[in-house]
Amino acid sequence: MRAIQITEFGGPEVLRLAEVPDPVPQPGQLLIEVDGSGVNYADTHAVEDSYLSASTLPMIPGGEVVGRDQDGRRVVALTATGGYAERACAWAPMATEVPDEVSDAAALALVVQGLTAWNLLRTSARIAPGESVVVHAAAGGTGSLAVQLARRFGAGRIIATASTKEKRELALSLGADEALDADPEGLKERLVEANGGKKIDIVLEMTGGPVFDASLAALAPFGRLVTYGLASRQDPEPITAAKLMGRSRAVVGFWLMHALGRPDLHAEPMAELLRLVATGELKPQVGGTFPLSDARLVHEALRSRATSGKLVLDPRR
Repeated sequence: MRAIQITEFGGPEVLRLAEVPDPVPQPGQLLIEVDGSGVNYADTHAVEDSYLSASTLPMIPGGEVVGRDQDGRRVVALTATGGYAERACAWAPMATEVPDEVSDAAALALVVQGLTAWNLLRTSARIAPGESVVVHAAAGGTGSLAVQLARRFGAGRIIATASTKEKRELALSLGADEALDADPEGLKERLVEANGGKKIDIVLEMTGGPVFDASLAALAPFGRLVTYGLASRQDPEPITAAKLMGRSRAVVGFWLMHALGRPDLHAEPMAELLRLVATGELKPQVGGTFPLSDARLVHEALRSRATSGKLVLDPRR
């Protein structure tokens, strides 16, 4: 079968199209004929072996697929690796049947990024009605869903950040009250000003470095900063107990892996998200569907912040 395989760690240049043997499902796994493979920012870390879990070589990247299982069911599934291919294996509990009303790309937008956005707000931030929420990278796959869900969950004021005017306009169209430039210079002051001069209750942060530092400084007493990525590949300033205690602030880490297998954090939210998309109440943003052979170009665009919404690879092309 055709797949994207890496035999050395590095940047997008190590992603190469190859002919590899078909995967063989273990007992309890589904073999899926892949119609679409989702691309996530975490994939760029896995390819360079800088992610939270170590990668091994040779590797077929990709953690999410949509397609047909051996029983003919249309499913969207999480895979540890192996997603950028014509066929992939997934453990049965990691697969969810997709309603006819939900497109392949929309389903892929939910299985990692939708579940992440839901859990960032509900599980980690424990959002309460009326609270202010900052969503960084608000035009991305996770951010664009987080803006919509924050509104649905009763946020009082939603402040988005994004790197371009077009991305900020998209965030506003999805329900953000304000959309700011993502430049970390002066970011703390801009966030507070956008919240009517008040500090922020919740920040969803996946950039790291100075954006993390400015976001933490903008938190109100009892505010929560939820960190779920390190897109800048820069660590923030060290955080001491005194810095947190002195202002009654919290920093919460989130990794979707810890939600998997828990019905209240995985199966039930996934069913809710699919239902909302099927009824048109939640609108995943699709950034484009590209041939499998273009995986390198897609990773380059993703790392350069030139994309918005969900990115999909088509293994049939």
